[in-house]
Amino acid sequence: MRVLFAGTPAVALPSLEALRAAGHEIVAVLTRPDAPLGRKRVLTPSPVAVRAAELALPVIKADKVDAAAREAIAAARPEVAAIVAYGALVPESALSIPERGWVNLHFSLLPAWRGAAPVQHAVIHGDDLTGASTFLLDKGLDTGDVYGTMTEAIRPDDTSEALLERLSHSGAVLLAQTIDGLAAGRLTAVPQEGGVSLAPKLALEDGHVNWQEPATAIDRRVRGVTAEPGAWTRLRGQRVKLRPVTVRPDVRGLAPGQLRVDPRAVLVGTGSHAVELGMVQPAGKKSMKAGDWARGLANKEDVVFE
Repeated sequence: MRVLFAGTPAVALPSLEALRAAGHEIVAVLTRPDAPLGRKRVLTPSPVAVRAAELALPVIKADKVDAAAREAIAAARPEVAAIVAYGALVPESALSIPERGWVNLHFSLLPAWRGAAPVQHAVIHGDDLTGASTFLLDKGLDTGDVYGTMTEAIRPDDTSEALLERLSHSGAVLLAQTIDGLAAGRLTAVPQEGGVSLAPKLALEDGHVNWQEPATAIDRRVRGVTAEPGAWTRLRGQRVKLRPVTVRPDVRGLAPGQLRVDPRAVLVGTGSHAVELGMVQPAGKKSMKAGDWARGLANKEDVVFE
């Protein structure tokens, strides 16, 4: 089929490659415009834009599907549009441009976790199972009829980054199979069934660790916001970034946020038992092992995270 591919970050790349490997013709690629990255804020094309250029595919760069973008999409004459983490809503005026509509690969088992951050919310809320869904895009927020799903277990040590990486590959297979099924005329979408939950985009404040919470909740939150937007806490007015922690049910007696430096571990109290810190990044410095960071602290006995 003639496919318009819409996507922006690296997690969309396996889907682009899967569609090509399945023999579909990518008539154009829709992606977000170049964005400033790094300390020097250098304008940098998206991973999807870079790969499209390598493949000599026509690229449409647009931060939203406005009139100009719709005109460019229509000019490509796609039979169907496949969308994976494009980063903007597709307006109702653009939904009918491809005759088979827009097929969205969403990284959850819809209608669970509709929204921009399904994987992060699944980890934060302690789900045991997640997956991916392909569905026909409509004017609602991830409300369209579903073509297919696949499941993926959430491992006890999964970060949202690691889980999304796995889903990007298994979901790519599902997307290619969905487009194959549409091309063969053997696939019909069915309405979503089950309880609805929402997964809005996470802000920086969502990564702030509340040490009053139980250790298991802190563990899930830190893993859920790794790598974006990132977990952090405050120490003496300075922000300290945290990587995943280890729950230590054998260590009790520390007040929430209280630090204890043992010979083999750096421990922090929570609302239940302690957690053990892994990697730590103080303000203005590189990430380092918690033990190396703790050795440079003054007055270790009085350290309390906020």
